[in-house]
Amino acid sequence: MKIQTRSLNNMVEEQLKKWQVESKERKTVKAKPGPVITISREPGSGGSEIARKLSEDLKMDLVGAQIIQKIAESADMSTKVIESLDEKEITRRDNWLTALFETRHLWEDTYLFHLTKVIGTFGRQGNVIIVGRGAQYILPPEDTFRLRFVAPMEIKIQNVMRDFGSTRQEAEKYIIKTDSDRRAYLRKYFNADVTNPSDYDMVINTGKLGIDSTVDVVKVAFNAWKKRRAAIP
Repeated sequence: MKIQTRSLNNMVEEQLKKWQVESKERKTVKAKPGPVITISREPGSGGSEIARKLSEDLKMDLVGAQIIQKIAESADMSTKVIESLDEKEITRRDNWLTALFETRHLWEDTYLFHLTKVIGTFGRQGNVIIVGRGAQYILPPEDTFRLRFVAPMEIKIQNVMRDFGSTRQEAEKYIIKTDSDRRAYLRKYFNADVTNPSDYDMVINTGKLGIDSTVDVVKVAFNAWKKRRAAIP
């Protein structure tokens, strides 16, 4: 399903207004931005549904991979999002983005340039769940709770068949191609292996727990992580 430009612009405008209010509130009480959750998921593992449930339960904004990509592909919208930050925040963001490119030896492709700045902007505002697009490799790990969801092939096939009304053969083909595309994307832009467990704070097999139990486990772990984060000066 395609996102129309007008609809996407409206979504960006609404988010920017919300950020402006939240930024003023944080400055008033001298509070730091809320934490960020990034979600990496195997196709058919239920990651998108888990993200929606977490967003509702934790009262956090949800930003999907498709929206991030659309913004990153549009220089105008990317600039609009980035300029929502004040000068001090822009400087801080640019400093760590420069460090990101240098330490990971990333090549400054135009798309990657806008992608990192857009994800960085979401991350700096905080209180957001970001799905896909390599956000786990872009945002500072000390402020990011990084999740990955996996599942056995049979369960993934059954989930895709149910969600898309596809045949078993279509579901399996979709899973293999989507997974291959995501791995290639992350290798190309971040020189990263998406299956490396050290890049995540939690890796959960949703086939063992199911969607609702996974959400419950994540919330417990996330709240514990937030307490430790809050205790750090």
